Amino acid sequence: MECTIRPAREGDANEISAVIIRTLRETNAKDYSSEIIERIEHSFSPSAVLELLGKRTVFVAAIGGRVVGTASLDGSVVRTVFVSPDVQARGIGKLLMAEVERTARERNIPTLAVPSSISAETFYGQLGFRAVRDSYYGEERTIIMERSLQDRP
Repeated sequence: MECTIRPAREGDANEISAVIIRTLRETNAKDYSSEIIERIEHSFSPSAVLELLGKRTVFVAAIGGRVVGTASLDGSVVRTVFVSPDVQARGIGKLLMAEVERTARERNIPTLAVPSSISAETFYGQLGFRAVRDSYYGEERTIIMERSLQDRP
């Protein structure tokens, strides 16, 4: 499995949207109600993703030309980290996060924060992030996690 990480392009918006929505429905649905999943999905339609491409530094993971993951950097905040359920637990999320961290270091960002879903808390913890507080949007719980980039090279 040859996975490449590259900057997202406008032409990736449909595939990025599909990866996010599939992951929400299959992975995050174990931790969140269908109402919450449905509300979040609206934020990641192809047109919404296209808009985000203009506001954030967005990366994609691709295998054989197929987009299988995405992650973005919005200032010092890591956002929208999703890996397609059929290729999860194969290191793709770690590759995406390594690229986000490399970019943050180039920009002299000392600390990264990530609003983690309940579903991804363990993943970020394994990468050295620590929970600093919970955040709620209605019934949706998000764990705000941080990691100093001076902790590791």
